[in-house]
Amino acid sequence: MSETEPLRQTPLYAKHVAHGGKIVPFAGYLLPVQYQAGVMKEHNAVREGVGLFDVSHMGEVLFTGADALANLQHLLCNDFSTLQDGRVRYSPMLNEQGGVIDDVLVYRYNALRYLMVVNAANRAKDVAHILAQQFGDVTIEDISDRIGQLALQGPKAQAVLETLVPAAQIPQKYYSFIDGVTVGGVTCLLSRTGYTGEDGFELYFAPQDGEALFDALLTAGEPFGLMLCGLGCRDTLRLEAAMPLYGHEMDDTVSPLETGLGMFVKLEREGFIGREALLGAGVPTRARIGLRITGRGIAREHFPVYAGDVLIGHITSGTHCPTVGPIAMALVSAAHTTPGESLLIEIRGAKVPAEIVPLPFYRRNKDAK
Repeated sequence: MSETEPLRQTPLYAKHVAHGGKIVPFAGYLLPVQYQAGVMKEHNAVREGVGLFDVSHMGEVLFTGADALANLQHLLCNDFSTLQDGRVRYSPMLNEQGGVIDDVLVYRYNALRYLMVVNAANRAKDVAHILAQQFGDVTIEDISDRIGQLALQGPKAQAVLETLVPAAQIPQKYYSFIDGVTVGGVTCLLSRTGYTGEDGFELYFAPQDGEALFDALLTAGEPFGLMLCGLGCRDTLRLEAAMPLYGHEMDDTVSPLETGLGMFVKLEREGFIGREALLGAGVPTRARIGLRITGRGIAREHFPVYAGDVLIGHITSGTHCPTVGPIAMALVSAAHTTPGESLLIEIRGAKVPAEIVPLPFYRRNKDAK
């Protein structure tokens, strides 16, 4: 997005304003950072009950045709040859140097039809890259402007949906989806996915249906204490769950092996962009770690991290999180990854102690559906 291009509104902008959302610019859109209850209450609602997010700013790219899968296999470092109909799979998308262009989700409708969901800020860059690599019998279309998206997240998310949708039409497995589900009179793609570390769903719909769906979910969620949620708690939730964020834990200069995403890189599979660079780079010399701040202060992005007097890396994300307190993720020398090791973070000119802890900082109780 150019600096002169006006900020865009999602199909639900008027609803955010009407419900007291504090609107800020984000990824080229005007979105609520929080509502009147505040970030902490919104965060806790998702951890303990249910929250509703507008994520219509995300981008969607449709792949159709006999070579749709072959194009995805070339573009992405995970393996989609085993992905079944109605399932979702995550993958980094790499450049020729092995750096991360973006991280995406891929939905498989059938052998000839896939949907890729990309980060909003990367939409134009991603689409240009994808089209530049296009080959064979495939049609690739940016359909972002024809799709709205809501995320219903938290341990009570399924209970809310069950008041609107027959149980058989609710995806039961994590990273699965059902298309053509009617939710509150609106036809949706209903996906059991999310970015909060909790159970939950993402609903894709036609933009003109967004307000009706929003109202239906809000009404259905009222008995369950549903709370409207903004970007602020979306960030604290994903940080507690140690979910990497593009532009923070990864970018075009950071490989997925350095930022802890090796499980999504199938180096044994030939033909994907960036593979040769990853193989040539050898064992990573940097690693993503979790830090619990044991001194006074909040670690923020780019703050230097030291082992004694030696600079070993920098903070990629950090704040005081409602569930687990002051934490951060950092990209540091791979020699410093042992849980329990003490490090120092430079905060406003002072070196503040922190301890390496295992990731994620928070893990949900999967029995609490």
